[in-house]
Amino acid sequence: MLLTSLTKDLSYTLVQGDLHTEASSVAYDSREVKPGGVFVAISGFTVDGHRYIEKAKELGAAVIVLEKNVPVAAGVTVLQVADTREALAQIAANFYDRPTEQMNLIGITGTNGKTSTTYFLQSIFEQTGTSLGIIGTIGTVIGDKVFANKNTTPESLNLQQIFAEMIDSHTKHCVMEVSSHALNLNRVAHSSFNTGIFTNLTPDHLELHHTMEEYFEAKAKLFAMTTDYNIINADDKHGKILIDRLSNQEPKLMTYAIEQEADIFATDICYFADYTTYTVNTPKGSISIKVNLPGAIYVYNSLAAIATAYCNQFSLQQIADGIAAVEGIKGRLEVVYQDEDTKIIVDFAHTEDSLEKALTTIRPFAKGRIILVFGVYAADGESGVEKRRAMAEVAATFADFSVVTSDNPKMQDNTMIIREIVEGLEAYNGAYEAVVDRRDAIAFAIEISRKDDVILIAGKGHETSQIIGKTEIPFNEAEIVRELKRKEI
Repeated sequence: MLLTSLTKDLSYTLVQGDLHTEASSVAYDSREVKPGGVFVAISGFTVDGHRYIEKAKELGAAVIVLEKNVPVAAGVTVLQVADTREALAQIAANFYDRPTEQMNLIGITGTNGKTSTTYFLQSIFEQTGTSLGIIGTIGTVIGDKVFANKNTTPESLNLQQIFAEMIDSHTKHCVMEVSSHALNLNRVAHSSFNTGIFTNLTPDHLELHHTMEEYFEAKAKLFAMTTDYNIINADDKHGKILIDRLSNQEPKLMTYAIEQEADIFATDICYFADYTTYTVNTPKGSISIKVNLPGAIYVYNSLAAIATAYCNQFSLQQIADGIAAVEGIKGRLEVVYQDEDTKIIVDFAHTEDSLEKALTTIRPFAKGRIILVFGVYAADGESGVEKRRAMAEVAATFADFSVVTSDNPKMQDNTMIIREIVEGLEAYNGAYEAVVDRRDAIAFAIEISRKDDVILIAGKGHETSQIIGKTEIPFNEAEIVRELKRKEI
């Protein structure tokens, strides 16, 4: 592709070279540069791509895109831009022939509920035999192929390549989890979203955003990128702010709720230990819904999917059938072991809000104690201390006994993280035991459990590895639980 086509609509300054250069590929990692390709120098959190411009030249880069005043020897074309991350997104979209303009793209953002909403939508689309691509926490799904993602929302170059592969495989619909990081770092810039969904906002990622206001504004960026619908949770206080901001504007606003007045709302909700039923009310009528997951959070997440499907012209019966077809979601209140004495549940709850929702969902149906196994993933600075104390307060308030352990400590001091959680538990008079090794912690919880107790293992959910230092080790909690229970027999 000619550089003039690759840089269409891009604001830049030609520092040196020829715009009629033929560009064979695009890379932002110097190790992936190919002869005749474009290298975009990204200023990352820990690595600055400008330091690897010479390496890119050695590998045959024909074009360098940079944002800093870095001297580059003659022999390559150099373009300077204000923001190389934004430029990468523009260049990537052009390189792959702007694939999102050829598809129905649904973006979901919010602190909790994105993955389960995705599962519900996938099932609804499948009811009519319509292929739905997925990009998010569970990976990338194109047809019957599943690929792991390094981030919930991939970097823009990888993202546009995925969209192009979906188009090539005749997948014209896609639902994507859009993280606040992705919005802040322009990973989804120059993607055309038909629909945006807002689930909720609770404290998370404050080591990056610093304040809830910054976190909210990062999420809110999605709703300035949509063309058809914005679907908002009217019961969430930040959702209400979005509704006020988006009212009487294009695209069309669609709201959902349990408590507030909304376009799509639930009534006659009945909660059971393993499922929930309710009536969904829409502008075109009402229908009974069965969700094979317990708790209000899955009423909200299914309502988000229902509102989206409604806007995509699915019938109420197709919607109800799609929701009912989801038998469970991996790592979301997933019962990984149950006998007449004990129930063991794995859940992804890793924020104070999601942990409280998980515990309060279990409480009405727990005949015995709730034993909670949890840690807090690595977070730096004051926000990390606050998060660990907040998680401890929830554990002390809503669980009968906590086994405090590691989550993904990464490069942080694991014992320090656990100590700060323990200090919080003691401040709120929570009963606990600290067990540093997560496998040993699960074994300890099983060992101390009695008849009718429920064990909730929170924080990792669907994840199948644990990151300690720079090492990622296999860690599948469902398999670990089953193995430990087999040894008891």
